[in-house]
Parts: sequence; C-alpha cells; structure tokens
Amino acid sequence: MEIRLRAALLDWLRADQLLSAQLNAIVEEAPARTSLPWLAIAASASTDWSTKSGAGREIRIALELHCRGDAPAAAADLVTAIEARIAALPAAQTGFSIVSSRFLRARAEQRGESRRAVLIEYAFRVLAH
Repeated sequence: MEIRLRAALLDWLRADQLLSAQLNAIVEEAPARTSLPWLAIAASASTDWSTKSGAGREIRIALELHCRGDAPAAAADLVTAIEARIAALPAAQTGFSIVSSRFLRARAEQRGESRRAVLIEYAFRVLAH
C-alpha cells in the first residue's frame, strides 16, 4: 500500500495546475538535473494498521521542496498550496482507501546560494479493499 499511496500522492500533486505551473518537477526522488523549484518524496515508512476484517497501514511520507529565496517567507505560498492539495487528496484510491491523513511536522532551512529546503511530513492511515 505504501508504493500505491506514494504514486497516488504524486499523481494528485502533478494534476494541480497551480503546482504544475510553479514547480519544474514533482517526482519520487530528488531529480539529478532539474532547475529549482522542485518537489520530491524524501522518504516514506509504514507500519501495520490492520483491523480484524482487513489489511491496513499507517504510512508516513516526507516531501521535500527545494527552491530559491533569500527572504524567510520565500516559499510560504508554495508550501501553503502543497499542503492544501494534500488535504484534498480523495479518500477512495485504486486498491485502498485513505481513512485519515494528518500533518506531522515541517522543517525549513536556508542553504547556500539563496537555496531553501522545506521538509513536510504527513501520516496516512489506509485500508486495502
């Protein structure tokens, strides 16, 4: 279910016209040769969340946004748009249903050459159909 959720989340983010217009890539891992800004899955992990009647997982997914900007709020609007899109991810998916999703944490850091990295982590509880 973890791989299916990762794929569904990336497809959902890519389908957003605002995000697609602002990001050069929305990918599963850090792109080797894509100019900033881009968004990628940094990591994911899952644990059992099964019930008596079906298989389930709690899946944590960390997304990392890389962009440019000297000001602390440089990526604020883009992060807000990403978070809003994740919150609207449909519960019904192919092969599983999302029972709940919740924001866990975010971390932002300034890197050299006016680069910024923002890590956004979510937990999803899913049940197989």
